Amino acid sequence: MDNPALCHADVFEYRKGSPVSAGDSSRGFALGLLGVAIFALTLPMTRLAVGDATAPQLPPSFVTAGRAALAGLLSACYLRWVGAAWPARTHWRALAVCAAGTVVGFPLFLALALRHVDAMHAAVVTGVLPLGTAVAAALLLRQRASAGFWLCAVAGCALVIGFAALQGGGRLGAADLLLLLAVASASIGYVAGARVSAVLPAEQVICWVLALSLPFTLPAMWATWPSDASQVRAASWGGFAYVTLFSMWLGFFAWYRGLVLGGVMRVSQVQLLQPFLALLAAVPLLGERLELTTVLFALAVAAVVFLGKRMPVRAPSGATT
Repeated sequence: MDNPALCHADVFEYRKGSPVSAGDSSRGFALGLLGVAIFALTLPMTRLAVGDATAPQLPPSFVTAGRAALAGLLSACYLRWVGAAWPARTHWRALAVCAAGTVVGFPLFLALALRHVDAMHAAVVTGVLPLGTAVAAALLLRQRASAGFWLCAVAGCALVIGFAALQGGGRLGAADLLLLLAVASASIGYVAGARVSAVLPAEQVICWVLALSLPFTLPAMWATWPSDASQVRAASWGGFAYVTLFSMWLGFFAWYRGLVLGGVMRVSQVQLLQPFLALLAAVPLLGERLELTTVLFALAVAAVVFLGKRMPVRAPSGATT
């Protein structure tokens, strides 16, 4: 779960009718910004962990299973520490969908794609994720979206596809399709998780998703362990450690606490900074070159997401959110 686009801003609202004090607002923005900064490093750190096609490091399947399994063990300890009650059986299906999208789909497709494209390329394509999550919410929750919203959604997709085609010499590559699958997986998983987060503490929802995935992720980590782990660079293990401890776990603690303290609609706006932080981080961490075209497309995607989040999306009659 690597993106703060878990659209409580688009699906559910914390603290309805509850005023936000100036102190809470400041702390909320600070924690929200910390969460976004943590998530922004996911792309370059994942690229660092898996390497590239010419110098592969950790297998993408191991990075996916390993980070989820280790974060799941930490989550189990946390749930025991806080004395969390088991989720109701009616929530298990949504938790399973959330796990499939955010624990398996998004990190796996992302890791596979980053073997073939740089982190800057991935930052632009995945920058449309907040809008993708809003689209998933509109479709899966049967919300009535305005024409302006759908126009922004189409424009965002067109920008992403146009950027990918431009980078690929006029056509989409397999890595671009993997990135789009990552966005789709995360969008569906985030909406499922948001539904449960309306009735359970968000930190516990994340931990339950990871802990309940352990019967699958632990054996998968063991099965995909690199055959010659001693040959993997220390930097790649460092990238793996980062996406395990921070991207998959602690980042969400800061993000969700920020949403609660500062208000979802206010604090969620800082996620527009995430693609740009990822672009900047890729320069020192990976030695990638920041080009003007990449910056311009990232700005355009952020602008479309910003507009799309302000277009009306209404719940169906009689629905409660």
